[in-house]
Amino acid sequence: MKRFERLARIRTMDPEREATEVYRLSVAYEFPWDFTRALELALYRTYAVPSIGRLLAETAELTDRTQKRYDDTALLLDAVVEHGFVSDEGRTAIRRINQMHRSYDISDDDMRYVLCTFVVMPKRWIDAYGWRRLSRHEIVASTVHHRTLGRHMGIKDVPETYEQFEACLDAYEETHFAWDPQARRVSDATLDLMASWYPRPLAPLLRTTTLALLDDSLLKAFRYPPPSAATRAGVRRAVRLRGRAVRLLPPRRAPHHARHNWEIKGYPNGYRLEDLGTRPVPGVRGCPVRHTGPSAIISGE
Repeated sequence: MKRFERLARIRTMDPEREATEVYRLSVAYEFPWDFTRALELALYRTYAVPSIGRLLAETAELTDRTQKRYDDTALLLDAVVEHGFVSDEGRTAIRRINQMHRSYDISDDDMRYVLCTFVVMPKRWIDAYGWRRLSRHEIVASTVHHRTLGRHMGIKDVPETYEQFEACLDAYEETHFAWDPQARRVSDATLDLMASWYPRPLAPLLRTTTLALLDDSLLKAFRYPPPSAATRAGVRRAVRLRGRAVRLLPPRRAPHHARHNWEIKGYPNGYRLEDLGTRPVPGVRGCPVRHTGPSAIISGE
């Protein structure tokens, strides 16, 4: 297989009718590393919305059990990508997510915003750092896949097009990004988790590297001192060079899914989708007694 042969195949597919299949080819074959990094940062930036960051701090799932929450989030969401919405695995993953979060009071606006990050941030990351830019087929397929995901999660007024997702995200961040001390705790715990995947002496360097990839609005919301211009330029140049190097490699022949990521640490002996995540108990820390509609994806699962 030649380097652009899979892209040629994608362009023969219907990105509306075959959305998840196209999205799977993009995520698992063309850009597995890039999608992993982009979705990490997508979820991370949601903490800068105080209503989201405070909830995550109150549940303690992303401060006290950070690795497990990271693992469960990746595995549940990717099960839908790998197996599809109508598969037993996809249905189980969505059911498990909905079961977990029905106990939390989360606004439709917050839920919609988180869904927007899943659509917009990977495109922005890959366009900046990937070995090629996303094709229009892949953008449309990602939009349709997440539109379908939003419907399964009961999210209201989900945008229809990529451009609408992007406008929704930018407007929400401009209005809602703000400092919150509890959200900063969640942010610090997440940065510590990412650093923990590498040898301890590298932790300060890795923290600086991550901060160098964040935009000014995020740094301001969390009150992190911005890295120097030289550090930012160096880090971003290095990530772009990685993309150029990948372009020279043979295309991937086997799929790479979230369960293959070495950052997934919590299940060395395997796992069952129905066992992932938590089962919130009303009245227990972070779980209010009052129940409203499903809160699909923002409580760190």
